Amino acid sequence: MKRFFSLSLLLIFLLVLAHDSSEARLQSCRPSGKIKGIKPPPGQCNQEHDSDCCVTGKYYTTYECSPPVTGNTRATLTINSFEKGGDGGGPSECDNNYHSDSTPVVALSTGWYNGGSRCLNNIIIRGNGRSVTAMVVDECDSTMGCDKDHDYQPPCPNNIVDASKAVWEALGISDPDDVGSLEITWSDA
Repeated sequence: MKRFFSLSLLLIFLLVLAHDSSEARLQSCRPSGKIKGIKPPPGQCNQEHDSDCCVTGKYYTTYECSPPVTGNTRATLTINSFEKGGDGGGPSECDNNYHSDSTPVVALSTGWYNGGSRCLNNIIIRGNGRSVTAMVVDECDSTMGCDKDHDYQPPCPNNIVDASKAVWEALGISDPDDVGSLEITWSDA
């Protein structure tokens, strides 16, 4: 009986420790700073897909991390054009190329992009009762913004999967501009 009691206490201790560890990981992704917005020069911020342009004097939160990746990571899906002249700005970070909006490709927030470790790898996105496989081609920068390199757009939040129109269509949403964003889950393929 004493042994059973000791094992029970040990099990409870381990469960509490595991819970505290997972709580610490979830809370470990805190803002890393702020960027003060500047007004973009005329015609310099592409507002395709209702993209935001930085506002002079407004402060934008930055992150160097993203929530932990699990087999079912929660995220917010946003729309992005990876084509030349699209609201994604320059060519994709992973391969220095532009990509057709009819190809399922994504950009991940800085922490999930992880210095390019997911470049050209596939992820599985689940939302709206469907799923789609998409290739990671770019970073949705959570550390910088409001400058020419970032099309004068604010930094990305730390939980973004920025997707081409093909991803949205595969999830059964033909006009993502009407939706704006969608709560999804994703995992590495």
